[in-house]
Amino acid sequence: MMNLIQNEWMKIFKRPGTFVMIAILLVAASIVAGFFKYQESGSKAGVDQKWEQNLKQENDALKKQYDRSGSKIEKQFLKREIAINDYRIEHHIAPQESYDVWTFVKDASQLISLAGLFTIIVSAGIVASEFNWGTIKLLLIRPINRTKILLSKYLTVLLFALFLLAVLFVYSTVIGAILFGMPDQAVPYLNYNNGTVTEQNMVVHLMSYYGLSSIGMIMLTTMAFMISSVFRNSSLAIGISIFLMFSGGNLTQLLALKFDWAKYILFANTDLMQYFEGSPMVEGMTLSFSIIMLIVYFVVFQFLAFFTFKKRDVAA
Repeated sequence: MMNLIQNEWMKIFKRPGTFVMIAILLVAASIVAGFFKYQESGSKAGVDQKWEQNLKQENDALKKQYDRSGSKIEKQFLKREIAINDYRIEHHIAPQESYDVWTFVKDASQLISLAGLFTIIVSAGIVASEFNWGTIKLLLIRPINRTKILLSKYLTVLLFALFLLAVLFVYSTVIGAILFGMPDQAVPYLNYNNGTVTEQNMVVHLMSYYGLSSIGMIMLTTMAFMISSVFRNSSLAIGISIFLMFSGGNLTQLLALKFDWAKYILFANTDLMQYFEGSPMVEGMTLSFSIIMLIVYFVVFQFLAFFTFKKRDVAA
């Protein structure tokens, strides 16, 4: 299996397009960093000495809004903000006023969608290209199970996705440290879960944030891999996956405004951060529900890909 994965990995990096993708990702991160640096110049401010008083006033306004709100989702959001503000006041943790490396690393996570786009392109072509070039016959005449061949390709795609995420995270950290500097003191991230506020190391939080934010990318990559295996058409796989990547979430949100069954759609469940830093897309959704739905979709995609690949006749 390791030899197969190594072989697929070498195929990916023998293509000039792979290095172009990496370069574009780095350039995009640099442009984002330059933009934030330009915005930051001349606008640095120290910590407001009256921040505790300001938070108390903010909480008073949030509590009034909480009492007036009739939406359960909005109330959950307001409850979270009030709890975090109370925790700051009680433990004397001032809100972060300056822009530093960790703030930039989190903002740069928006480029995960760009990394997802590149991973989809690789995933869509890793099987279909073998059929288009006729090299699939050379693979299948070897005394290796078809399942292992397809599995090695999928694992290679996952490794490539993790590689791009690591490149983005490391480069964002380096360029963020150079342009914005390290924080004067370690400031914890305040995590709110089930009514309790806890402190979390900022680096650990950012790594988990990148991981959760990449779930949608992994699911769309798996979908592209399935379409590529079933239809042997990389263009179709890329087209459908990219269309859903940019419009699937918005369409699902529109449906969720009127229909409860929208919670069963894939894109209502890919953003697990909604349970930690927001509100569920559909009222009544839970973290365990979304995880189960993701597993169901993942199993269906993989079943279609492996079943079709094992049954397909490539003798012609």
